[in-house]
Amino acid sequence: MKFQLKPILSEMKAFYSKPISTERFNEYISRLQGGTQGDLALPISGFNPMAKNHILEKIKELEELEAEALMEETITTFNSAWGDATGEEFLVVLNIADDLAGGWTNYYSTDFDSKFKLNAFVYRKFSVPYFWTSESYARELIKTRTLAYLGRTLYRTKHPQPTTLEEHVKQEIFVANITENDETKIGEASCEAIEAYYLKHQLSDEYHKIFNFFYGDQGSDSLGYPKFGNTGILGFDYAKIIAKRSI
Repeated sequence: MKFQLKPILSEMKAFYSKPISTERFNEYISRLQGGTQGDLALPISGFNPMAKNHILEKIKELEELEAEALMEETITTFNSAWGDATGEEFLVVLNIADDLAGGWTNYYSTDFDSKFKLNAFVYRKFSVPYFWTSESYARELIKTRTLAYLGRTLYRTKHPQPTTLEEHVKQEIFVANITENDETKIGEASCEAIEAYYLKHQLSDEYHKIFNFFYGDQGSDSLGYPKFGNTGILGFDYAKIIAKRSI
């Protein structure tokens, strides 16, 4: 398999330049589904079709950073290291999720779904890196984010939907090994609490426990889920720690 970028920023900039209206919403659904109701023809489900003008500013920021050219370079490097000759081609489509002013977008649940609920994308041979209207963009962020989602897609072509906490963590260890991102310096001693939680719940398939491991009490509280006292180092950083231990 190999990955190929489908540029989307210019198309979405033209889309968001139109007035917010029922017509714009219907156009979004048409782009998303193609000619089949309920299908996924173009993976733009992370975009809020009714987002206000701030989404145009975020698209402009990415364009000024030449984000899609950088993604294309990153994909080429990834293909050289991880691609094979099976002939399967996956399209990579950047999405910008509106957690800044999008009333229907909860950052935590949307981020979880974008990283773990990939069956619909993988089945249709899509890889969908998510960016957020609330974050500041930089070239290193674009590169690392792209690599991470390519890694998740690759992993999921070889492994089924994770069910237990352990299976979710194994995916993210694989991703950490691909991104090799040392920007976050994490002390081993500071991960004792989350490691104890992991060892206790690693075989659990209860969603609220898995969710809390990755997003802590703040994420759980935003959705009314039970809290378990996780407020420091959380699951994604723990996966990076485990990946470094194995080097």
